[in-house]
Amino acid sequence: MNSPNAGAFAIVAALSCVGLIEASARASEKAIAAERAETPTRDAARIAPDIDRLPDDSWGRAVRMGRALIVETYKHIGPESRDPQSRFAGNNLSCQNCHLEAGAKPHGLPLVGVFREYPRYAAREGAIETIQDRINGCLTRSLDGRPLPVDSKEMNAIVAYIAFLSTGAEKVGRGAGQMAELTRPADPKEGAKAFAENCAACHGADGLGKRRGVVGDAEGYEFPPLWGLDSFNDGAGMGRLIAAANFIHANMPFGATYDHPALTVEQAWDIAAYMASMDRPHKVGIDKDFPVGVEKFVDAGYGPYVDGFSLSQHKFGPFQPIRDKLEAMKRSKAGGQTGP
Repeated sequence: MNSPNAGAFAIVAALSCVGLIEASARASEKAIAAERAETPTRDAARIAPDIDRLPDDSWGRAVRMGRALIVETYKHIGPESRDPQSRFAGNNLSCQNCHLEAGAKPHGLPLVGVFREYPRYAAREGAIETIQDRINGCLTRSLDGRPLPVDSKEMNAIVAYIAFLSTGAEKVGRGAGQMAELTRPADPKEGAKAFAENCAACHGADGLGKRRGVVGDAEGYEFPPLWGLDSFNDGAGMGRLIAAANFIHANMPFGATYDHPALTVEQAWDIAAYMASMDRPHKVGIDKDFPVGVEKFVDAGYGPYVDGFSLSQHKFGPFQPIRDKLEAMKRSKAGGQTGP
């Protein structure tokens, strides 16, 4: 039986690990400052630290291992990994499929600057989460697998890499940006047409991606599947329409950027709706997400809901009426509370 203090001990242990990693990360600050001084014509806020400038010591090796895990997740901890004991990911995606350019691309869900945001409150869990918790959220949702042990070399390496990316870096281009929302529901049928015209050449007409080699070789995908058994599950962030549509608009097709998108706003919303309408693995227990119901993301594509809106509207929008209702519920609850 677990001790009643086990959870607290786990958090303390995780924070101690983070403290050691943060201390090592500070040693990189002078090198990063020197790098930026040598490149005055570039926007310093957009320069991710140069991993090649790290020495070949325990810190440098940990950071490089972390980057390798982000870029080639499928090879090191995927279901086809050579070592069966290391098969934590349940699909053959990589972290880099969402966190573009090894987590360094502005508006490509960058990891630059995120290290210092943790621990923080997570509405999905209804609790304070550490950075290790957040990483394991990706393992169990986007990678459809099982959690990494918080004291494993793989976890420490990923945390080290994220800490390294955050040293001396400003939070520029966080997330995937935010574009205007539609006043109508996003349309999967229109999305299917736009997908065929703009996405199928890379991801396949069936959306199942293009492998680098063959099944079983642990080489992953050149272009990842967007649905199907080897894709992210229905509890992943990319399974939400707002998250997916903004990511698509800022980054897809290949070569697009937030400042120079290739798709119209409507195309991005509709393609995201088409993705959301397709089958993918189911995460058991997602009905327990968002224990505080009014904190549930308006585009969470699974119930239960406390706002009275349908599953279809939560999946495809429009979302402002849902926000308005939730805000009214929060105000009503706050107004009904009495002082001590």
